[in-house]
Amino acid sequence: MLKSWIAAAWVGCWFLSPALLAGVSAADSDTLPPPNILWLTSEDNGPQLGCYGDDYADTPNLDKLATHSLRYTKCWSNAPVCAPARTTLISGMYATSLGGEHMRSGVRMPLDFEYYPTALRKAGYYCTNNSKTDYNFAGQAAVKSWNESSGKAHFRNREKKDQPFFAVFNFTISHESKIRNEHKLVHDPDQAPVPAYQPNVPKVRRDWAQYYDRLTEMDAQCGKILRHLEEDGLSDSTIVFYYGDHGSGMPRSKRWPYNSGLHVPFLLHVPEKYKQLAPADYQAGGITDRLVSFVDMGPTAISLAGAKLPTTMQGVPFAGPLNGESKEYLFGYRGRMDERVDMVRSCTDGRYVYIRHFHPERIYFAYIDYMFQTPTTLVWKKMFDDGELNEIQSKVWQVKPLEELFDLEADPDEINNLVSDPAHAQQLDTMRGAVRQWMKTTTDLGVIPEAEMHRMAGKQPPFQWARSSGLDWNHLVEIAWDTTTSWNDLDTAKLQELQTLCASKSSLDRYWGVRGLTLAILSPNQKLDADKLAVALESLEPIARKDESPIVRAAASEGLLVAGSDSQRTQAKQILIQLADVNQEGHFVAMTALNLIDNHRQALDWNVQPLLKNLPTKGNDPPVRAEKYVFNLLQYLLAQ
Repeated sequence: MLKSWIAAAWVGCWFLSPALLAGVSAADSDTLPPPNILWLTSEDNGPQLGCYGDDYADTPNLDKLATHSLRYTKCWSNAPVCAPARTTLISGMYATSLGGEHMRSGVRMPLDFEYYPTALRKAGYYCTNNSKTDYNFAGQAAVKSWNESSGKAHFRNREKKDQPFFAVFNFTISHESKIRNEHKLVHDPDQAPVPAYQPNVPKVRRDWAQYYDRLTEMDAQCGKILRHLEEDGLSDSTIVFYYGDHGSGMPRSKRWPYNSGLHVPFLLHVPEKYKQLAPADYQAGGITDRLVSFVDMGPTAISLAGAKLPTTMQGVPFAGPLNGESKEYLFGYRGRMDERVDMVRSCTDGRYVYIRHFHPERIYFAYIDYMFQTPTTLVWKKMFDDGELNEIQSKVWQVKPLEELFDLEADPDEINNLVSDPAHAQQLDTMRGAVRQWMKTTTDLGVIPEAEMHRMAGKQPPFQWARSSGLDWNHLVEIAWDTTTSWNDLDTAKLQELQTLCASKSSLDRYWGVRGLTLAILSPNQKLDADKLAVALESLEPIARKDESPIVRAAASEGLLVAGSDSQRTQAKQILIQLADVNQEGHFVAMTALNLIDNHRQALDWNVQPLLKNLPTKGNDPPVRAEKYVFNLLQYLLAQ
């Protein structure tokens, strides 16, 4: 292993003077060990740093690091919230390929799955994580892939001081929860930059000011670890990554796969003596527009360490001997967010951002207990209810378009949707095709509802089951895309296609057929004529009543609930209340049923509290890490 670095490394040191560098002999390169690798990770923050041109920020340590590093302007976290983002990091795979894109999903993994710390340890590295894990996996295999994962983990704890280390330090001071706790402001809230999609009022400005205060505190913590390197004489032998773990904790950044939720700061420092491991465009203090994302981070660390890349990894190394080709697109995803079921996919080419909503009928900001603890969320909602917002600020409290397209150069806040602009039709079609193809080639498990995925996979890891299931993933992606276009238009040919899907032997075909019919019923973009509506209800009723799949029954019940006859509506209500019982079909089905009930209870003037008050909040076999979400939904519905 060491010999690979003899060939790969050059002599020198960032911290040595030019005179000393000139005195280093070429023979010294024969004794170079593998580099140490240090990752500094901060929670819930985008590129709101001085080195990214933010004049409101106060981040002297990271700004200094940037003068000796390559600054990436186009780095995405793939997921806009902690657990699926960290699932992507630790696995080197898109969380959507593992069934782990849902928040706190706890999916099973193959026993022999190799996480990136395992690959590094095989290469002789001492691997530590201090200390957040938050992986979307059942079991402890990913956590145990580290030599140490705890609040005391440190590269200083290795027994042999000449052993190369890979160390992660996670800084939680910038987390969403730190925006809303008691704090004496340092930044002037009157000067806080507020994006156009949020109301520019005192409480919102205060949250932004506190967020920037937390970034200053986080910056100091980064500086402390960098000083540890200097004190130990390791600065010249350690490659340093600094990055945020997704966009800011402010609403419409965190949890949403816009650029605002996925764009993170990323600094890469490679010491002089290891400069041959650096990216081709590396310059100390330089800037690169190369597209990189979290799925690439683990593979890049493995490449820098001279280790073997596990065959499961989908990421592309952007440094080291395995450095791959630059990407044309980065991809993002949103699945279930805490107690709210959703499915969104997005991509960027660096300038444009494309977003595809598979649940356009559900408002952006459906109630999530944790998100609604942030003052900005509360004042934003109250102002909407009071009619005090403009059209741009009101958007998040309404249903979605099927697609969105934004030009970041002209519109960095992503508020001007270009989907209907003929001048951007080709761009739209190209990016639409890119997302569709990516979903196929990566086996995107999001095309299977979470509850149905677990029902079909049984005790098998979804990742493993998907590859042995015999399912046609091209077909599944195609129908997920094609059926949901009924949100915009349901012509006779599309109606016939949906009827055929509803009659299929496949529960997944039936699910998407039902979704297409229901979207057409719910859409504000069209009004079904009486004949089409009758055909749709005729297909939905038997499925809601007796389908073998509870999630398909729930989906069919929604259409009946909104547009059916009195008897059909009564039937749909009974079905959804039954499915909302976690002891009937489990937590994931119950969450879906409660989401559907909440989506329509006000429009239907449906008094559901008496029906819900006796339902269990936690079943006999709660899912790993997601056991509290049914409770949250029931508490919310009972309080309304």
